[in-house]
Parts: sequence; structure tokens; C-alpha cells
Amino acid sequence: MLVQIPRLLSTEQVAHMRGQLAGMDWVDGRATAGAQSAGIKHNLQVPEDTPAARVLGDMILSALGQNERFMSAALALRVYPPMFNRYDPGMNFGAHIDNSIRFVKPSLGTGAPIRIRTDMSATLFLTDPADYDGGELVVEDTFGNHSVKLAAGDLVLYSATSRHHVTPVTRGSRWSSFFWIQSMVRDESARTMLFELDTSIQALRKQIGDTHEVVRLTGLYHNLVRRWADV
Repeated sequence: MLVQIPRLLSTEQVAHMRGQLAGMDWVDGRATAGAQSAGIKHNLQVPEDTPAARVLGDMILSALGQNERFMSAALALRVYPPMFNRYDPGMNFGAHIDNSIRFVKPSLGTGAPIRIRTDMSATLFLTDPADYDGGELVVEDTFGNHSVKLAAGDLVLYSATSRHHVTPVTRGSRWSSFFWIQSMVRDESARTMLFELDTSIQALRKQIGDTHEVVRLTGLYHNLVRRWADV
């Protein structure tokens, strides 16, 4: 499942975020790469423990919590704290699959890390597509390759089990936030069906209101969530 979420952040929020990021230190992105992906990852990142970056990440988390499309598609149980990366000319990220488990360090630096199963991956674009060439996110699935290059403030969700890569940037600089989601519904096919059912119900409600049939479908949706959710 590949889901686009337009305008997660407003133009003003993106401008604020970019202004804050411009003043931060950027380090080699391989600092958070696994053993296999370290050799093919060529980008820059803001260190995870940068306090100002955590504040920006909280802005993103707040926007996610208010976005109905994200809530419906992800059925999120946990969200990894958003991180930030950039691709300058010549930088890219070769084909890889994200790690199955990520560890979140406690905010106070004490206690055991929190484990997050990465069911879905997310990229939030922070650069206007006209400002850079290349830098497409290419997600592979059984139906082929899907090239994604969205407007600043738009988000794309896709299965973390998918092989994907970022093509080389040839002009400008591509900035984004990236993170992972552990869904309440582990099974991807079940999660996809629930998303399609929910979006269909919402469309029917707008067309014909809360008829008896629509209420029955809503009940079916929630009963399926009860059956499949792991909380």
C-alpha cells in the first residue's frame, strides 16, 4: 500500500521548519545506517538527539494526530520520532529495505530503549519539486516501481517491507523528514482492506448520510479492527 497525504504541513510550517533546519549541524547519514545499507547511503542527517530537531518532530507528530487520512491508513500504535535528512548534488540512497525493528532512546537518557516494529515507512517532503532535480523516492512492489516526488508539506506512506531507493540529486538540495510507524494491525493486507473500507464509508456518508446501511458498514469496520488489532 502506497498512500499520499497532501498538505500535512502548511506552507508556513514548512518555511519555519526549513529555517530551523538551516541553522542545525548536519552529519553523515551513515551514522544511523545498518550494516548492509551503510555502503549505499550517501546523504546528510540532523543528529537524532538534537533538541531543536525534536521540537520540529513534535510538530510533525501533532499534525499526524490531526490528519484523518493518516490515522485511517496507518492505524498507528507507535510512531518513531521524525528525523531529517538532505540530499545535495551527487547524493543518493541505493536500493534497500528498512530495518524491521527500530529502538527509540528514552528522552531522559535512562531506562531501556523502546522497540518499534516498522510496519510502514514515511517520507515528508520539505522542498518544492521545482527547486531540485533527481531525488525521487522509488518504491518497488509486485506491480512495479513507483516514483514519488511530492510538493513540500506532502507525505507519502508505504510498506516498510518494500525495497526502495532515492535517485541521485543533480541540482539543488532535497530536504525531508522520515520516520516509521508500528501499526495496530500488523498484517499489511488487512490494513489495506481496512483503509479501503474506511475511505469508502466516509465517501458514502458525504453522499447519502448515516443511513442504516452505512451504520452497518461502520460497525463491520470496527468489528474487523477489533479482530485484527494488536494493542
